[in-house]
Amino acid sequence: MTLTLYNTLSGALEEFAPLEAGRVRLYTCGPTVWNYAHVGNFRGNLFYDLLKRHLRVSGYQVTHVMNITDIDDRILHEAAHARQTIREYSATYERAFFEDLETLRFMPADIYPRATEHIGDIIELVGGLLADGHAYEVDGDVYFRVDSFPAYGALSKLDRAGLRAGARVATDKYEKESASDFALWKRAGEGDDLLGAAWPSPWGAGRPGWHIECSAMAMRYLGQTLDVHCGGVDLKFPHHENEIAQSEAFTGLPFARFWLHNEMLADLSGEKMSKSTGNIATLRDLLAAGHDPVAIRYFLVAGAHYRSPLRFDDDALHSAAEQVRRLRELHARLQETPREVADEGLRGEAESARARYRASLDNDLNLPQGMGHVFDVVRTANAALDRGRVGEGSQLALLRLLDEADAHLDVLRADDEGLEPRLQAMIDARERARAQRDFATADRLRESLREHGVLLEDSKSGVRWRRS
Repeated sequence: MTLTLYNTLSGALEEFAPLEAGRVRLYTCGPTVWNYAHVGNFRGNLFYDLLKRHLRVSGYQVTHVMNITDIDDRILHEAAHARQTIREYSATYERAFFEDLETLRFMPADIYPRATEHIGDIIELVGGLLADGHAYEVDGDVYFRVDSFPAYGALSKLDRAGLRAGARVATDKYEKESASDFALWKRAGEGDDLLGAAWPSPWGAGRPGWHIECSAMAMRYLGQTLDVHCGGVDLKFPHHENEIAQSEAFTGLPFARFWLHNEMLADLSGEKMSKSTGNIATLRDLLAAGHDPVAIRYFLVAGAHYRSPLRFDDDALHSAAEQVRRLRELHARLQETPREVADEGLRGEAESARARYRASLDNDLNLPQGMGHVFDVVRTANAALDRGRVGEGSQLALLRLLDEADAHLDVLRADDEGLEPRLQAMIDARERARAQRDFATADRLRESLREHGVLLEDSKSGVRWRRS
C-alpha cells in the first residue's frame, strides 16, 4: 500500500517517501504558553498524533520535534502584569498543556525544545542571514529582507504585488525598509531584562522574533531539510512562509519536503475558535461539564477529515461518546464470545473492512471514511452476536479490525483510573447487595450511579460500567 499526503506546497496529493529510507523527520508547531490551550488548539495536536501513529503503522521510525514558544509579546505583557519572570509565568501553562496532552492520550514527541533555551542557535542563524544580505539591522532590531528571496509566497500562494502597509505582514512595531519584511531579532524594551526576556547579541540586548525560533530549533534537531512540517491553516501565512524564506535563504536547501495543514475547529456560527474572539472552551471546561476525555479525543481526531472544518457543540461530543461506547462494547463482547458456535461467516467481511480502512488512512489520513467502514461491520457483528453466531475465525478477524482502528484512535484501552474511587465503591457495594439478594439496595445504588453518569450492564461474566 502507498501512503499519499496532501502537500500544501504543491497543492496536490503526493506519494510520501522520506529522505532517509525508513526514517521520518517530523516537526510540528507547538504552543505559545501564555494561557491555557483551548480545545481548538488540540485539534491540531491530535492531527499530529494521527499522522505520527499512521507513519508508525506504515513501518517508519519517526523522530518528532514539537517546539514550545516561551517568549513572545503576549507572554511579556502578562508576565509584567503578574510581576513574574517569563519563565515563572509560562511554566504554569506549559505544565497544563502537557497534562492536557496526556489526558487526550497524545503520543509524546521525542523532543520539546523551548525557544529560550536555543538563543545561541537563533543568533547564529540571524548572523548568517545578515552576512549574506538577506537581513539588515536598524538600531538593534534585525529584519529579514523579503525582496532578497524571490520564492516568497509559494506556500500560501501569496500575490507579492498585493502586499501593502497595514496588512498582516506589518505587525512588527518597528521601522523597516518594507512592510513585508519581518523581525528576526527585537531589541530589548524597558524592563525586559527584569522579566528574563533579554539576551546579549552582536546587535545589542534583545530577544528573537517568533518565526526564527522554529527554523533554528527544527534544523538543530532534524537537519537542514525536514520530511514533514505540520501546523494549522492559520499558520501558513505569515509564520510558515517566513520559516521557509529564512531557512532556505540560510541553507540554500528546501526546508521541508511536505507541508501538512489542518483546518480549524469552529463554533456553531462557523467562526474559528480563538482567544481573540472569546468563543473558546478549554479541555478543563469540557471535563468539568462531564464530557469523557476519550470522547473528546475521538471527536477531535475522527469528527471530520483533518483538512475540513470541524463544528463544535455538545451534540457532536455526545455523538462521539456514543461511537466510542459502541466500539468498546463490541470489543468487550468479542472477548467473551464462545469459540465453538455456528459461525455466520463474518471473517471475510471484517477482513475486507480492514483493507478498506487501511486504504482510507493511506489516502491522506481519511480517518472518518475509514471509521465508516468499521461501523458498517460493527452493526453486523452485534446482530450476529445477539444470535450467538460468531465463531473463532470471525471473532479474531473482528478483533483485528478493531485493533487496526485503535492503533490510530487509542480509545479501546481501559481507563479504570477515570472512575472515581467513591463510584467504584458504590459498584462494589451494589455487587455485595445483589449477592445477599438485597435487591432494593442494589437498585438504589444503580440509580444513584446513573445520576452520576455511570451506567451498569450485568452479564454472565460480571458487571460492566460505562459512562452515559
